[in-house]
Amino acid sequence: MALLSPLATEIVIPVCALVGIAYSYYLVRWFLKWRNGDELDQEEQGPTWVQERCAQIKQELSEGVKAFLFTECRYGGVFMVAFAIIIFLCLGSIEGFSTQSQPCRLDPSNMCKPLLATAVFSAVSFLLGAFTSILSGFLGMQIAIYASARTALEERKGVGKAFFPAFRSGAVMGFLIAASGLLVLYIAINLFKLYYGNDWEGLFEAIAGYGLGASSMALFGRGTAGIYAKAADVICCHVGDIVGDFSGTGTDLFGSYAESSCAALVVASFSSFGNDHNFTAMCYPLLISSMGILVCLMTTFFTASFSKIKDVKEIKPTLRKQLIISTILMTFGIVIVSWIALPSSFTVYNFGSQKVVKNWQLCFCVGVGLWAGLIIEFITKLCTNDGISRFQEFAAERVGFGLAFVNIPIFAFLSILLSYRIASVYGIAMAAVGMLSTIATQLAINAYSPISDNAKIIGGLGPRDVLSSSNTRATIGKGFAIESTSLVSMALFGAFVSRAAISPVDVLTPKVFMGSIVGAMLPKWFSAMTMKRVGPAALEMANRIPRESDHYRRCFKIPIDVSFRGMIRPVALVMLTPLVVGTFLGVEMLSGVLAGSLGSIVRIAIWASNTGGAWEEAKKYIRAGVSEYAKTKYAQTHYPKPIRRAVDKGDTIGDPLKDTSGPPLNILIQLMVVESLMFAPFFTTHGGLLFKII
Repeated sequence: MALLSPLATEIVIPVCALVGIAYSYYLVRWFLKWRNGDELDQEEQGPTWVQERCAQIKQELSEGVKAFLFTECRYGGVFMVAFAIIIFLCLGSIEGFSTQSQPCRLDPSNMCKPLLATAVFSAVSFLLGAFTSILSGFLGMQIAIYASARTALEERKGVGKAFFPAFRSGAVMGFLIAASGLLVLYIAINLFKLYYGNDWEGLFEAIAGYGLGASSMALFGRGTAGIYAKAADVICCHVGDIVGDFSGTGTDLFGSYAESSCAALVVASFSSFGNDHNFTAMCYPLLISSMGILVCLMTTFFTASFSKIKDVKEIKPTLRKQLIISTILMTFGIVIVSWIALPSSFTVYNFGSQKVVKNWQLCFCVGVGLWAGLIIEFITKLCTNDGISRFQEFAAERVGFGLAFVNIPIFAFLSILLSYRIASVYGIAMAAVGMLSTIATQLAINAYSPISDNAKIIGGLGPRDVLSSSNTRATIGKGFAIESTSLVSMALFGAFVSRAAISPVDVLTPKVFMGSIVGAMLPKWFSAMTMKRVGPAALEMANRIPRESDHYRRCFKIPIDVSFRGMIRPVALVMLTPLVVGTFLGVEMLSGVLAGSLGSIVRIAIWASNTGGAWEEAKKYIRAGVSEYAKTKYAQTHYPKPIRRAVDKGDTIGDPLKDTSGPPLNILIQLMVVESLMFAPFFTTHGGLLFKII
């Protein structure tokens, strides 16, 4: 039996989450203290012209962020309510909205709660996940507004002073997402448990709606933020960075974070944990996330309080060391949690059969995902780091050949293979939890880039001044989100196959094969739809600014409305595909669609993110100055002007690739899979209508 009692588990998880929120509040107070200028002396506030410029920038940022958030709530609110109704109607109709208990699927000798209850709680958890996702993005954007201005002020005192506000703003967002996501999920589980009791199967099927809600708003917000960021650059480029990098990346990783936990919980309900009613073992994924918050707190607090940054060259090594240290500490944390929370051996679901797993084996699966995430960070860095010779060659000679930087997600695939070999689908789910266990540190590091870039604009600094950090970190964050999605989606796919009773998924079956072709087509279709919206949004912004530049809110409303309207069809494509295919063509065809999409999306998303990032970094590298440009072999025989034109063209394509089309793709697949998992009972009961009619 597990050493950690259920009562201790009830205490540990919320305490860790509250510790993360408390640390975020401490950092927020630090920013708010600076906002009240009367509490600081004149030297800390800066010269008058600096204060006026920062006040103006903060006003622009505030107007842009508020306009975006208001529109997101308006469009998102309608969508959330409408889809919650669809969830209730579809799941409730499986047994004719009956309130009678039913035999449990895995253990028919026991009676489980009616599916009508699952329909109600699934709709509630869906709304809860969507609301938490929006709230996380909003809080991150709000603190970024103050951080950008303060970083610009602190820059005049030196790089060390400017480093900390940029870094701490990312820490606020990281801990808010990790801690609030964990706390809300844990509270929902305990509230639902008051009704479900020991019916783990029904409880965690309802909890899956939390991940669906988070991913739904992540897709809507990520794609819209990408379109809006490019259009808003026409009048205020730092607003686009705040919305695109904070709201987009925050909701993206929050969706992956929520779905990895939900996937692990759903798969765990099929194991002996559920049959033995072992609450501590069932909460093993949440305990791993709790340990991750404590580990990230230690490393972040050390970096934010004791690191001495004296030169810009010390920033990247400091950030890199923090990630390495958090990964090492988390490895020991995983061992401790596995020892106190898991029984020595247990059984897990293995596609129709049961597999015995040792606690140290599951611990190894979590560790594999954790270290794969670290390796992915370094691989993605090779694609966009202007200090690496391979990148310099790309910038000088191969601007048009971005495909050379396609990062094969070999370590994510190896993690899936190893984890499945050891602990089947549950091993894959826990590898995803392990990869995202240090999400607070990841976001703290990745948020540094947009904050420092905004500070350069506010302070009027050049591209190679003390805060120069490039978009390398932002691109790494997107690559990390894409790779982690492959693990989360595979775990959810395994849970869907189990719930839909498809064993095995035979690719030679005509339905599965045709579904895989359709699935491989979806990401390209989605990318085309989102890419086409960037140009019209920016063009309408440029045409109407001269007439409406007297009011910032009115100016920002132009690209926001265009962006959200432009995302209606892409979001409808993603959300309706599983419903239409599952209802009319059946679960076998749907399994093929999911498998084809997963294989296609990972490759396309990584190509778009890395290629777009490399193109933009190539532009900055070449424009940095004649001295650096002259070092390249190409510059010795060619004039700068032609290559600059090529770089400008590449950057025009690269920006929408890395900010608009690439990032939402990883959300697309995990959203489709978790939606299929939630509606699996409906598909198995009423699906395949077209074949029944024929």
